[in-house]
Amino acid sequence: MSDLKNLFLIAHIAGRTVAICSDQVESVVDIGEVTPVPRAAEMVRGLATLRSRVVTVIDARLALDFDRSDTAGRAVIVRVDGHHYALLVDALDDVSAFTLQPLANGTALTPKWQAIATGIVERDGEPVLAIDLTALVPRVAVAA
Repeated sequence: MSDLKNLFLIAHIAGRTVAICSDQVESVVDIGEVTPVPRAAEMVRGLATLRSRVVTVIDARLALDFDRSDTAGRAVIVRVDGHHYALLVDALDDVSAFTLQPLANGTALTPKWQAIATGIVERDGEPVLAIDLTALVPRVAVAA
């Protein structure tokens, strides 16, 4: 990794401050009414309409094996495989430039956090976990 600074969106998920590379972020929105989808995975809250398009709403807390938050109304819009997803987060701060550093050996993370971790950034002298938010979007295997 280099000393090149990138823009990161600072968010909070399940009590943890995280940094999301701005390259992944299409927009940040307030989510209104969500229509449940029958038989969808638990982490999929349902569908919502944003700016005349339908997005799948995913609860980031549930995707990381935490309890559902009934107060989450802020979402980060990402695009995966040509589709838009709204990933609910607990809170959003702002966007700042940081240098991405590798995770230190022995960093204690649960397997779900480890699967989305991309490194750390230093914010006000404190390490913040950088994550790949798109990794929380469930993928469907396609038979060849």
